[in-house]
Order: sequence, then structure tokens, then C-alpha cells
Amino acid sequence: MTTFLIGFMGSGKTTIAKLLAEDFIDMDDVIVKRIGMPISTFFAEVGEDAFREIESQVLEELSQNEGVIATGGGIVMSEDNRRILGNADAEIIYLKSDFDTLYQRISADTTNVRPLFIDKSREELQEIFETRAPLYEAIATQIITISGRTPEEIIKEIRR
Repeated sequence: MTTFLIGFMGSGKTTIAKLLAEDFIDMDDVIVKRIGMPISTFFAEVGEDAFREIESQVLEELSQNEGVIATGGGIVMSEDNRRILGNADAEIIYLKSDFDTLYQRISADTTNVRPLFIDKSREELQEIFETRAPLYEAIATQIITISGRTPEEIIKEIRR
């Protein structure tokens, strides 16, 4: 069985994936290897549309795998991606949080540079969050609220 972790940037998809399976797959890492540069550089040089196209190709390939896969935060923006996820024999876990918590996490994370965070104001990011939230909920097979919880508490709920 495949498990996809979905959610907005800063929701802890990679952290939770690491705790669920040592051999998890981080889609962003797969994409970086494919494009040969950091995603933020690709966004700046080639654009978001080209990135989303590659993201869809990688998702299609990974949907044939078994294991735990941490997706990028924008995975739900493409109708094709939502179709791929919906057709996959997979559990789709939405790591849900309020915007303020996510914004604080993203602001404090100096090691993971997120292209949208660099280019957008807080208000623009909140608008993106509000657009994506119902899309995450619509395709999720399980919704886990993460605000105020440790990764270990989240893992316990997932494994119930």
C-alpha cells in the first residue's frame, strides 16, 4: 500500500514521512534530482508552470510504488494530480493546520527555502492556503490536525 502525505508547506510532511518509514520518498528530492537544480532556482528561471508539469510526471511514476511518499505543498493545484491521487490504490493523509501556525513554521525554517514564501506576501500566502485547503480535504482519505501536536502524537494517530 502507498501512503501519500499532503498538506501546505510547513505542515511537516517530510518529518512525518521519516517517522513512518525509513525508506520514504520525498517528491521534492526526486524532482531536484530530475531538474538538476534547487526548486527555488527552477521556479525563478523556468517558472511554476514548468515545475508543475514535472511534478505531475513524478507523481504519476511514484503512484505505481509502494511506501510512504511526502508530496510538495502544491500537489493539489493540478486537476491531473488530484486525478492521479484519487485513482491510486493509496492512503492519502492530509496534515492539516491553521495558517498562522504554518506561517510561523515557514518563517522560522532557514534551511528549507520555499519559492512561494520568498515571492509572496503573508496575505498572498494566506490566499494560496485558503485555495488549497478544500482541495486537500477533498482528496484525503484521512485528515490529521497537527497544530499543537508533536510528530510522535501525529504518528500515533496515523497508525490507529
